[in-house]
Amino acid sequence: MSLQLTDAERQSLLMKWRSPAGKAESDRQDRAERMVKQAVRNHEPFAGLDLSVAAKGSYPNNTNVRGDSDVDIKVQVNDPYHADIDPSVFWWGGTRVTRYTGPWKPKVLRQEVFTALENYFGTVEANHNVAFFIPEVNGSRPSIDVVPCFRYLRFTDLTYNESIEGSIVYGRDGKEIVNWPDQQLQNGQAKNTRTSHRYKFAVRVLKSVENELAAQRIIRPLPSYFSECLVYNVPDEVLTQGSLDDSIRGSLANLNEQLHFLFGRPADMLEPNEVKKLFQRGQKWTARDATQLIRAAWHYLNYR
Repeated sequence: MSLQLTDAERQSLLMKWRSPAGKAESDRQDRAERMVKQAVRNHEPFAGLDLSVAAKGSYPNNTNVRGDSDVDIKVQVNDPYHADIDPSVFWWGGTRVTRYTGPWKPKVLRQEVFTALENYFGTVEANHNVAFFIPEVNGSRPSIDVVPCFRYLRFTDLTYNESIEGSIVYGRDGKEIVNWPDQQLQNGQAKNTRTSHRYKFAVRVLKSVENELAAQRIIRPLPSYFSECLVYNVPDEVLTQGSLDDSIRGSLANLNEQLHFLFGRPADMLEPNEVKKLFQRGQKWTARDATQLIRAAWHYLNYR
C-alpha cells in the first residue's frame, strides 16, 4: 500500500476498521484465556490462594484490530493485597500501608506463575521485565502475555475507608507499575455509549494506521494502548460530528491542537482510567511520539 491513501482507499479502510476482530480471532483469544486459567488451576501451590485470572487491555475493551490479536492476561493475587495512601490526601507523601510478611512475595509469585505456565504450555519466555510471553500456535491461539500482579488499593481518605482499586506489578528491574484496568474498561464503555460507538471505532482506526506507519518505519512502534489513550482525550462532540470520515478527521485535528496548546494542555491529558496522567514520568511514550503519530496519520489518510 502506498504511503498516502486516496480518498476512495480511505473510505474503504474506514469501513473495514469499523468492526473489531472477527469471530475466528475472538474464538482464538477466548481459547488463550481458558488455557491460562487451566494452567493456574493445575498448579498445586496456588490451591487455596485468593487468585483471579482475567484478560486485560484491548481484548476485553473491544478495541483490538484485525490481525493484531495477541492477548494480555493478568494472574492476580487478591489477598494479600498491596496498598498506598494517595499523596494528594497526605501532602507529606504516600506511605505503603500494608507490610506483608507472609510467603507470597513478588518474586515468589513470579516464579510460581512461570512454573505453572511452563508445565502447561512448555515454551515460555521469561526474560521480559514484566510479562511472560507464550508464542502463538497458528490456527489454535494467538501469542499471550501473562502478567503476575497483586490487587492494589489506593486509600483516598484519612480514615482508610475509601479507596480506588487497581493492580500492582513488580518488574524484574525492581520497579513498581500500577494499572487501573477496571476503570479503563468502565470509562471506555461509557464514552463509547455516549459517542454512539464512535470512540472504539476511532481507536481501531488509529491503531491500524499506527501499525502501518510503524511497518513502513515512518514512526517508531508504539504500544496499542497509546492510541486508546489519545482518542479518549478527544471530546465527545468531536467524535460524534458528521460522518465516520468527519469523525476521524476531526479527532486527528483536535488531538494535534491539544498537543500544541499554548498553556501546556498535554500535561492535563489522561489515560482512559482517569487516574494516570497520559504523559507523566515513566510512560513508554512522549508527547513528541503523539505529535509524530497524529501528523503522520493525517498525512497517511490524506486529509486536507
